[in-house]
Amino acid sequence: MPIKIQNDLPARVILEEENVFIMDETRARSQDIRPLEILILNLMPLKEDTETQLLRALSNTPLQVECTFMTMSTHESTHTSANHLNKFYVTFSDIKELRFDGMIITGAPVELMEFEEVNYWEELTQIMEWSKSHITSTLHLCWGAQAGLYYHYGIPKHLRGEKLSGIYLHRTIDRKVPLMRSFDDYFQCPHSRYTEVREEDILKHPELKILAASDEAGVFLLMSRDGRQIFMQGHPEYDRMTLNNEYHRDLSRGLNPAIPEHYYEHDDPFSVPPLVWRNMANTLYTNWLNFYVYQETPYLWVNTP
Repeated sequence: MPIKIQNDLPARVILEEENVFIMDETRARSQDIRPLEILILNLMPLKEDTETQLLRALSNTPLQVECTFMTMSTHESTHTSANHLNKFYVTFSDIKELRFDGMIITGAPVELMEFEEVNYWEELTQIMEWSKSHITSTLHLCWGAQAGLYYHYGIPKHLRGEKLSGIYLHRTIDRKVPLMRSFDDYFQCPHSRYTEVREEDILKHPELKILAASDEAGVFLLMSRDGRQIFMQGHPEYDRMTLNNEYHRDLSRGLNPAIPEHYYEHDDPFSVPPLVWRNMANTLYTNWLNFYVYQETPYLWVNTP
């Protein structure tokens, strides 16, 4: 089944060129199917890039998925046009009376700040609290995962000695958990961050379960045992060239970044890196949609506690 998006969302052209099955609003209205309603809180500055990445990741499922993009009302985006935001995005006040089957909270380039110093932190905490009663399962990505773990469980983030950037090998810890079905013993995934949540802090909370980790990158994937809250410190949704673009951006700014690890063949930053994590990403997002959203959410939210 397809993923449903607005008729003229820019990501549509890119995804159709990649042969991703897209259904626009006009065609969707002619089908008598109850789609999964997924709310995406996009905190990334380059919102159109993130839209494309997440829509691609959500498209490999037999379920029909309808996505609503949300932005923060207490933060002014300077990297995405106001016209794009006004046309394709909602704010919390627009949807706070609604219920959604699933939600994704993205990362954000604010990890060097304390959580309370982020200018939209109060609004974000309102959304995370609201998600407990209005969302079946929430998927938190990178800084969004660190923010969720801090808000829901009081788990701190720690500054790393240097930026973690590259493709890292991870081991599957428990494939009997539905989220990890069809995973290999080991898989690769991108990371790009300056901070981390540590295993010893997570283990203080028996209500959390670590599902995958890396010797180099640390904990990658964990969840609450009921599946309502899922946290990823990596970026399985990244495109082939995302780390490359980040590296060359920082290089042009004179930041002297390290070459992303295990990314380029022969560490040549002017080569096209191999794509070695797409199947893992498709499996992960499909498992989330199927086992933690579709299988758990009611067909109608009427009178649902």
